[in-house]
Amino acid sequence: MEAPPVTVMPVTGGTINMMEYLLQGSVLDQALESLLHRLRGLCDNMEPETFTDHELVYLLKGQQGNPFILRARRSLSHPTSPWHLRYLGQPEVGDKSRHSLVRNCVDVAASHSLPEFLNEMGFRMDHEFVANGHIFRKGAMKIVVTKLSRILVPGNTENTERLSLSYLGGAECVGSCRPGHCVGGHAQLC
Repeated sequence: MEAPPVTVMPVTGGTINMMEYLLQGSVLDQALESLLHRLRGLCDNMEPETFTDHELVYLLKGQQGNPFILRARRSLSHPTSPWHLRYLGQPEVGDKSRHSLVRNCVDVAASHSLPEFLNEMGFRMDHEFVANGHIFRKGAMKIVVTKLSRILVPGNTENTERLSLSYLGGAECVGSCRPGHCVGGHAQLC
């Protein structure tokens, strides 16, 4: 059965445009403890959260050639927690003075039937992985240090293989934006 055509329309009107401001990098496994020590000193005075998540990336092919991508994520550490459905737009280009990646984002909690719902809507799973690591906070900013593992048998999160000899590090804040200022509290990333 062919998926229905997808029309991508900008969000306008009375809604708030949520934007993600993101800086990313990587750190080798042997430098992880040093990075975690520095982040404990720089971030809010609390122990970092640890997490183990299972993420599935879904595609819906449109008529324009570019697929519509949604990310479904669930916690393996807390199986009763809701799923998270996330849409990430294309990175904005053009402002050379901005030091971070900026893109639209929509992040919502969803029920445990999310994968079945996405399949019924015509989305097809493209790939899945397990992410585990640490989350630090500094005000509204979230700093995540993550190790990614590919799933060897689809759906079996116990059978994984590390993707690399490094951790992915990212500092992000999500906030509503209007031309000229960020409501999320981190204009220095803009």
